[in-house]
Amino acid sequence: MASSHDLVIYVCEQMSLAGSITYKKMFGEYGLYYGGKLFGSICDNQVFIKPTAAAERLLPTAQRQPPYDGAKAQIVLEDLDDKEFLAELITSTCAELPPPKPKKTK
Repeated sequence: MASSHDLVIYVCEQMSLAGSITYKKMFGEYGLYYGGKLFGSICDNQVFIKPTAAAERLLPTAQRQPPYDGAKAQIVLEDLDDKEFLAELITSTCAELPPPKPKKTK
């Protein structure tokens, strides 16, 4: 089931205190980006965050599950109300992620 575009816009707005959050449509679902880094996704109208040490520390009891069949388990983000917490979560998570790989020229 494809995720709602309205949910994607809402999630990006809620995370906007971190800075510019962008998204890309992927196979009917959405990838979430901050500073060019893919840090999470929205699949089946659920928000998933990559399980970095910072995310694990900030969300120690959060549910973990794969966003789609064959994927590694990620943190399910259920509370989208606290914008300050979301900003801390996103910035600290992305600080631990490797830089995006350079795109190959054609």
